[in-house]
Amino acid sequence: MHNSLAGAARRGKGRPALTPAHVCAPCYTLRMLKTEAESKLRLLNAGCRAIGVELSPKQEAQFAAYARLLAEANRRVNLTAITEPEAVETLHFLDSLTVACVLTAETLRGGRVLDVGSGAGLPGVALKIAFPGIRLDLLETTGKKVAFLRDLVAHLELPDVTVQHGRAEDIAHDPSLRASFDAVLARGVAKLPALAELTLPFLRDGGVLAAHKKDNVGPELVAAAKAVRMLGGAAPELRPVSAPGLEDGRALVVVEKVAATPRAYPRQAGMPVKRPIGT
Repeated sequence: MHNSLAGAARRGKGRPALTPAHVCAPCYTLRMLKTEAESKLRLLNAGCRAIGVELSPKQEAQFAAYARLLAEANRRVNLTAITEPEAVETLHFLDSLTVACVLTAETLRGGRVLDVGSGAGLPGVALKIAFPGIRLDLLETTGKKVAFLRDLVAHLELPDVTVQHGRAEDIAHDPSLRASFDAVLARGVAKLPALAELTLPFLRDGGVLAAHKKDNVGPELVAAAKAVRMLGGAAPELRPVSAPGLEDGRALVVVEKVAATPRAYPRQAGMPVKRPIGT
């Protein structure tokens, strides 16, 4: 995950200090970005170390740019209610990266990952920055948010990222996407009975759904048991989140795909939420 920096320019004894004019533009720009990022991302870096993720200077710069672009776009499009810089570091970026704790090393190196209901790009874009080898699809229904995601991906120069505009109920029947992903991520999309129908059809056998949840998740797990079983999932597992600044009852619900999803699912748009399976 480390990205090597170009070696720092050297100067001999008695020589004048190098100024930006003497240094190649990319090297100087990257050093400036590194300094700016380090000064603004102390909480994110501390949290990342606590969960075993280490960010390179380039990745720090990408997160700093992400925060800036999110703040600018949020003035025009309702992307997030969390706007304070320190809160964005912890409650958005670090929270998103906790999903790495439940994904396999193989998936993080180069697996195919889908972020359903991506919105502002969380958790998918954050995971892509930290683990650039993943092949990422971002699925979003709202046109303005889709435009933001495309601009964000282009600005951060993230390779192997595709922004899908549409509803999960429709796109899950696309043969090129159905049963194709190693991991499906969902953060604040829907209750688990509906979420199972919106996500499990995208997973290959052995793939996992990782859903960010908060507070009392027990009733959701009970309510989702029938839907998960019908749609080809194993019994959901609850993995508590432990990271600095996230000590407020957060957890990840993990469901492994163990059987094919029946072709009839997901049902037509709106039905998974209006009439969840088993409720």
